[in-house]
Amino acid sequence: MSAAWGKCFDPSGARYGIPTYPWRLAPDGLATRRQLRARGLRPGGQPIAAQVMRANRRAGDMRVSYLYRIDSALPVRPMTSRKWGALALAMLARRTCPRCRLDVGYCIPRSHGICGMCLATEEQCAT
Repeated sequence: MSAAWGKCFDPSGARYGIPTYPWRLAPDGLATRRQLRARGLRPGGQPIAAQVMRANRRAGDMRVSYLYRIDSALPVRPMTSRKWGALALAMLARRTCPRCRLDVGYCIPRSHGICGMCLATEEQCAT
């Protein structure tokens, strides 16, 4: 058993307070939020049942994903027309350049804050 695997295996919860399993070795009946969403479910206010840990080799720390019980999960709430409208307005705001006020058809990168045409114009004026 490797040291990293030993840190990640705590099914009783004595070390971390909740049962902990190594990556891909969690028992059946538990799922992450993304796995629940793929099944059309949501945690629905239930507490975290367990966690999955794996070593992050680059940073030298551990990555954690929380697990929820599938049998206690609730179905995802359907999108209403008001939610669709709010989502459409939010996406429109992300596509609208604050300088030229045009819908550029793509989400403006937050690093620049303006569309490509305004950025090119700004660079030409700077030189």
